[in-house]
Amino acid sequence: MWLRRDVGRDVGRDMGRDTGASPSLSSIERHHNARWHHGQGPERDHMETWDAIRARRNVREYKPEPVSEADLNRIAEAGWRAPSAKNRQPWDFVIVTDPTQLKELSTVWRGAGHIATAAAAIVLVVPVPPDDRRLVTDNYDVGQATMAMMIAATDLGIGTGHSSVGDQEKARAILGVPDDHLVAFMLGLGYPADRPLTVIRKPNRRPVDEVVHRGHW
Repeated sequence: MWLRRDVGRDVGRDMGRDTGASPSLSSIERHHNARWHHGQGPERDHMETWDAIRARRNVREYKPEPVSEADLNRIAEAGWRAPSAKNRQPWDFVIVTDPTQLKELSTVWRGAGHIATAAAAIVLVVPVPPDDRRLVTDNYDVGQATMAMMIAATDLGIGTGHSSVGDQEKARAILGVPDDHLVAFMLGLGYPADRPLTVIRKPNRRPVDEVVHRGHW
């Protein structure tokens, strides 16, 4: 798995891709651990997992302040840790912070306008699937990685808004993605412009009893 910064600069080489090894600690992990060793971690208020799940919501309007590199790395690491079929890890993540690139990416799908004003975006890239079965499993895996990143972002008070990608040719050109890969989805990131992320007590969801079945339909 590669983590890439903007136009594909590799920041994940020491994760073992070049050697085929399984490193004990990635650069992201070392940076995260260093934050705690230097006393930075405990100074921040982090949610419990259950609270982060309940506080997550789609955010498409953001404050102008940037998201730190440390927080972006932590969010990307959450996606890196996500499960996948046969541990195939089909994804690559491109972290984009350049405002010009973000504005260009906002034009690759009709519902991607929020990417233009996001502080950053993480773009999920997968190989062109060899068959329909791989298409299904890769899409499911990318969904798991996306949700992991959303929860990690929420834990940090950072809002997220996902987007599909329609114009593959344009998206590839913006990010330098090769033709044998698909730009699958984008995740806009930034601090919510309206209100902080807090537990949603009454979410706009179907009743639990209507959704959850036990033993049979």
